[in-house]
Amino acid sequence: MNPDAVLAAAAAAWARIGAGLTPADRTALGEELARRRRAPGPAAHRAATERAAALLATGLPGEFGAGGRSVALPVADSGTVAGFTADDLAVLLLDGSPMAGPVLTAVRERLLAAPSVPASELAGGESGLILLPAEGGRRVPRFQLAPDGAVRPVVLTVNRLLDAEADPWGAADWWLSPHAWLGAPPAGLLGTPVEAQLPDLARLLTEVY
Repeated sequence: MNPDAVLAAAAAAWARIGAGLTPADRTALGEELARRRRAPGPAAHRAATERAAALLATGLPGEFGAGGRSVALPVADSGTVAGFTADDLAVLLLDGSPMAGPVLTAVRERLLAAPSVPASELAGGESGLILLPAEGGRRVPRFQLAPDGAVRPVVLTVNRLLDAEADPWGAADWWLSPHAWLGAPPAGLLGTPVEAQLPDLARLLTEVY
């Protein structure tokens, strides 16, 4: 299995194998993935990929050593393993985001494409806001802030109902996806009379019948 496929296989099995790495190996793997992500050219990118794959082979020999479980997985012509790419491992480990793989990558990219600001630029703190892990740090979807930069009170109410702290991606998806009843994404209705209905609509998701 080539080094890129090793990283893809690790991403595909990360929920199962991640805890098997020692803290030191996990740190070293993260450092190589960071070097790979910011590599200035193909040679540096390839070298970091090979070092990361070697770390997995020594840290998890039962998975990535000769005859290991994960290296026996089939590799698609595209280089993916079970729909995961080598880049997905950095998303999982460096960004701390679960949004990787054949289905969730598209969702992550769509949500991160929405206007946002770095969490470090918030003047009033982060409490109650959706914070999306991303390359370069956490992002705050811009719809949560009024034009003057203040946090919209209704956003805090809805985020609490959606448990945005525990599931920021799910909460962001609710805000930014078309709503069947509203005919538009809820985020697009902030600042309109419909805004007052948003907490009740969010509450419907949490009611137990």
